[in-house]
Amino acid sequence: MPQGDVVASLEAELPQGAVLTDPDLVERYRHDRALTITPGQPRAVVRATCTADVQTTLRLASRFGVPVVTRGAGTGLSGGSAAIDGCITLSTERMRSITVDPAAMVATVQPGLLNAEVKAAVARYGLWYPPDPSSFEICSIGGNLATNAGGLCCVKYGVTTDYVLGLEVVLVDGRAVRLGGRTVKDVAGYDLKRLFVGSEGTLGVITEATLRLRPRPAAMCTMAAMFPDVVDAGRAVTKIASSMRPAGLEMMDSAAIAAVERVKPMGIGPDVGALLIGQSDVGADEVSFMAEACEKAGASEVHVTDDPDEGELFMGARRMAIPCVERLGAVLIEDVGVPIPEIPALIAEVGVVAQRRSTAIPVIGHAGDGNFHPLVTYDAGDPTATERAAIAFDEIIRAALALGGTITGEHGVGMLKASHLGAQLGPVATELTQAIKYALDPQGILNPGKWA
Repeated sequence: MPQGDVVASLEAELPQGAVLTDPDLVERYRHDRALTITPGQPRAVVRATCTADVQTTLRLASRFGVPVVTRGAGTGLSGGSAAIDGCITLSTERMRSITVDPAAMVATVQPGLLNAEVKAAVARYGLWYPPDPSSFEICSIGGNLATNAGGLCCVKYGVTTDYVLGLEVVLVDGRAVRLGGRTVKDVAGYDLKRLFVGSEGTLGVITEATLRLRPRPAAMCTMAAMFPDVVDAGRAVTKIASSMRPAGLEMMDSAAIAAVERVKPMGIGPDVGALLIGQSDVGADEVSFMAEACEKAGASEVHVTDDPDEGELFMGARRMAIPCVERLGAVLIEDVGVPIPEIPALIAEVGVVAQRRSTAIPVIGHAGDGNFHPLVTYDAGDPTATERAAIAFDEIIRAALALGGTITGEHGVGMLKASHLGAQLGPVATELTQAIKYALDPQGILNPGKWA
């Protein structure tokens, strides 16, 4: 390996102030929201402002054989941007340009823009960028691309990759490549852009994305159904999702509801076992169908409104669920998904695991597409409770896989689920994954240790 100081080389070649080494400044770049992951200590942070800065960083990192961990807004939930010892943390937070072409219905953006900022910028042209993670106000487009983030409306409108027409990616040796373009249809060659979306910084660094936009949707009609039992709510979801594609279909169980009620009371009593929130942007008929399905599945109360503000109260409560549960203790945030018909079985199994491991596991989720977030909650100061929580976390993942599901629907693998990836992929797909990784990153310096 070449001798020398990679940090000194970065400082010499990058603009003044781009490289941070002060421990107090570096500290806030060490971890994401997966606080159960213990991050390493980076040797420096590079705050890139353009593609050229990223190229310089990766070229020098390759020369010195130094790991690079790319970081967006740090809102990830799987430890995907957590630092490792001796790495260069490459922050894209200062890469914030956006150009909107309303005639082509595309936006060209750098990765540091927040999801909410992209939505606001395109809304001025009467357009809409659909992917909407619950953290849309604080998460970055770069992080959304890295994890192929979903959100509350993806049951009808799809996930991040469905809105990516083109990418600019910097490879590990510093070369920049453009993949895809600006056309709606493009089947020339391998669809390489999709290889990078969801790759969590393990294959290259996305420095620009051309995003597909939609016309702004009509105002939402909202249904809120309350169930005595969460499994009954799961049956209602199965009926709805097998018959239509609502604009949103979200679920909270009693423990998640209680956590939100402590922070922002909605007047939902402790006897409610689950809250199911459905939304439609095509009119009252869809909402009426959802309401009827909930009533037949055993809902105790069903409310329907065409008032956007009233509807947002319910969806706002759902968005608050994870932060509210985090006030109760340390949380291992699951991100499992199952086929729609298996939703009741997954919910029932989470209840069994919670009881068997004496661990509180509130459940929320994007019920319309089978992506659930069991929130394994525990006292981090109690070693026994911590061990039980870790076992419960693994058991839920295994339960999802046994039901034909996935270990992650939108949060990514990161560190939190790296040990489970092989169980989902199987030996042949794992071998293919490793071959792709080696072809694009032969030294293994891009976000090492995040995938098994």
